[in-house]
Amino acid sequence: MPDSQDVRRIALSLPETAEKEAWSMPTFRVAGKMFVTVPDDETSFAVRCPMHEREELIAAEPEKFWVPPHEAGSHWVRVRLAALEDLDELRDILVDSWRQAAPPALLESQDPSRS
Repeated sequence: MPDSQDVRRIALSLPETAEKEAWSMPTFRVAGKMFVTVPDDETSFAVRCPMHEREELIAAEPEKFWVPPHEAGSHWVRVRLAALEDLDELRDILVDSWRQAAPPALLESQDPSRS
């Protein structure tokens, strides 16, 4: 089962990603834009997700994806680490969120989902 250290390792392997503490938790940013956070209990992480896709994810896999009430109006979804199949699934989720935050020029030159 993937853990919070796997989230950190994979996130930092993505182009131009930096870790920065905010709200007393690690956050990961590309070009200054946050694309993943790891809340302090480290059993889940949050990633960017368009609202229409978020509702579909939660409906399809509620054991894996959820949104706390205080984030209901945001474009973020939480992912339970224990529900992930493997590191490949974790990487796919992180890359998708990274792509949503990365500037177009970076996507053109270094998109990790193309490899």
